[in-house]
Amino acid sequence: MTEPQPAQTPGEGGRVVPRRPSSLIFEPQEAVADPEHFFGLEGLDDPRDLLARSTELALAFRAAADRAVEYQAIAAAQLADPRRFDRLTAEAVAERADWSVDYAQRMIEFGRDLLKGKEPRTDD
Repeated sequence: MTEPQPAQTPGEGGRVVPRRPSSLIFEPQEAVADPEHFFGLEGLDDPRDLLARSTELALAFRAAADRAVEYQAIAAAQLADPRRFDRLTAEAVAERADWSVDYAQRMIEFGRDLLKGKEPRTDD
């Protein structure tokens, strides 16, 4: 089975550069170097403690991901703002963010709603 390849982005001179996920600023560097280390979970022996701590981490990461998506949407809306002389099209935003055009359009709209102070719409 092959390993998944990281997303790639064009670099200087058209050279393709792999993208890496952002580092987590609260993980000590020596811990990050150890592939078996993950927020101290490997050191927990009691399954109750392991479940509680891993659940806390999962919820924290989920909240952080939701927050990051909101900032992506705000940035997309700002870049596509028709009042900007250098505004980007949804296609250009999609290319920059490695999204589909449809997703970029939805993110731009979501960002506009956030900037207006509206609660996000749910299509559920």
